[in-house]
Amino acid sequence: MGYEEAKADVKKTMREADNEAKETWRRADGEESLSDKVANTGDDIRTGLGNAGDDIRAEAEKIHEDVDKDV
Repeated sequence: MGYEEAKADVKKTMREADNEAKETWRRADGEESLSDKVANTGDDIRTGLGNAGDDIRAEAEKIHEDVDKDV
């Protein structure tokens, strides 16, 4: 595992921990309102997009390294 992959894993873990903390905080009053559900959905989307971006970046880096080896 290279530096970029390790960094992406740490970022993914941090995003997921952040989402879990926010969801727990939103449920702390014993109710989950519509605005809480919308906020949780937004957080999940943002996390998914961030993780997808990291995965795409890692794959692009691998392809770039392979092309450099062939040249």
